[in-house]
Amino acid sequence: MRILVRILLAAATFAGVAFLPDLLASGATGASSDLGLGRLLAQGSLFAYTAAFGGGVLTSLTPCVYPLIPITVSIFGARQSGSRRQAMLLSALYVLGIAVMYSGLGMGAALTGKAFGSVMQNPLVMGVVALVFATMAASMFGAFELQLPAGLQARLGSVGGAGYLGAFAMGLVAGIVAAPCTGPVLAAALAFVATKGSVGFGVGIMFAYALGLGLLFFLIGAFSISLPKSGAWMDTVKSVFGVALLAAAGVFLKDALPALKPIFLASRTAALGAAAVAGAGVLLGAFHGSFHGPALHRAAKGLGVALVVGGIVYAAGAAAARSRAAEGGLTWHVHQDESGALARARAEGKPVIIDFWADWCVACRELDRTAWSDPRVVAEADRFVRLKMDGSQDSDEFQRVFDKYAVVGMPTVIFIDAQGKELPVRITGAVDGEEMLKWLGAVDRACAQPALACVARW
Repeated sequence: MRILVRILLAAATFAGVAFLPDLLASGATGASSDLGLGRLLAQGSLFAYTAAFGGGVLTSLTPCVYPLIPITVSIFGARQSGSRRQAMLLSALYVLGIAVMYSGLGMGAALTGKAFGSVMQNPLVMGVVALVFATMAASMFGAFELQLPAGLQARLGSVGGAGYLGAFAMGLVAGIVAAPCTGPVLAAALAFVATKGSVGFGVGIMFAYALGLGLLFFLIGAFSISLPKSGAWMDTVKSVFGVALLAAAGVFLKDALPALKPIFLASRTAALGAAAVAGAGVLLGAFHGSFHGPALHRAAKGLGVALVVGGIVYAAGAAAARSRAAEGGLTWHVHQDESGALARARAEGKPVIIDFWADWCVACRELDRTAWSDPRVVAEADRFVRLKMDGSQDSDEFQRVFDKYAVVGMPTVIFIDAQGKELPVRITGAVDGEEMLKWLGAVDRACAQPALACVARW
């Protein structure tokens, strides 16, 4: 029976990894789209809270955030004792920690007029997040337990229990870990908060967003306590979570190291090869056995884990390669020379598109693939001077222009008409060709009415 289960898991892994490039390359998945939140927030303050909460819920259902699930389960779901009421309280405190973290971001955005979306997508930060995922994976494989020292637990237990404080602290950490995954959704919310300049509004919006993001974790933490507390199945579940966390770490490292791009091929054969490697890893024991058994068993499990993780990471890289292969159509004439682009536009009487972009920004590549490659958009954009500010290396020129236009995160697209006035609406996520065409067509009319707040650039 155990062999049959292993074969079934291997077959499921093969199918999932083989399909992964098609899934990721076909559209928005978490970090690759703002889910329309930026547009919804602009429709009114009361609706903004609902939109922020809904955006958080949708973000929690995206593949990028899934690796946080085992963190929740490891804290609450695997507890050996406790009541449902206690589990709900611990889960609520965990979500409250996430909410406090994001409320702090909202306060910072309101006070400074800037947010931290681009910082949370920085390759260095992505490397730190990968390290956090790898550490959590080691815990899933039994390297250590996520708990305070016994003496400290006893001391804190006399004043209400270490579990409550620990749950809140882990929520704060989860808020940091999830930040790169939330991508443009978080950036859209923070950009809207920054324009309002209200601390109360900023805290409220981000609190609502965090509650939506934490809803799934609350449900998992509150009700997983009814699951069986022991058995071989728990080791298998932990191994699955450990592999998922290591794969997430690998994907983050892949995105943080653009030099690795050439090794990922967009062909279906490459994806099937990665799927076969992952399936073989399952058969070797990636999801079974233990790292505490005989040396041969430990070696087989370690090799199996490496094969499954490698297959998943390669499939994710193949998806990015397919997206890049599908991009194209629009030529960007000027790079990293904002002054030159504005001078050319002024001399030729043309409007300007400035696209803040980075090689490691998934949503930026999706925008290239969807909107900028649309033939209608290519034709309409031909009358613009097109500037793509590349933040991959975070140069001084990029930072200067980034600060000049008070950009929050990437992608951000701004439009300047032929009179040097900025369109008062920005694109802060991946949109389709139809929506981009609408904004391109509206550029020359954006400052026709004195009532609109346009900023003179020249």
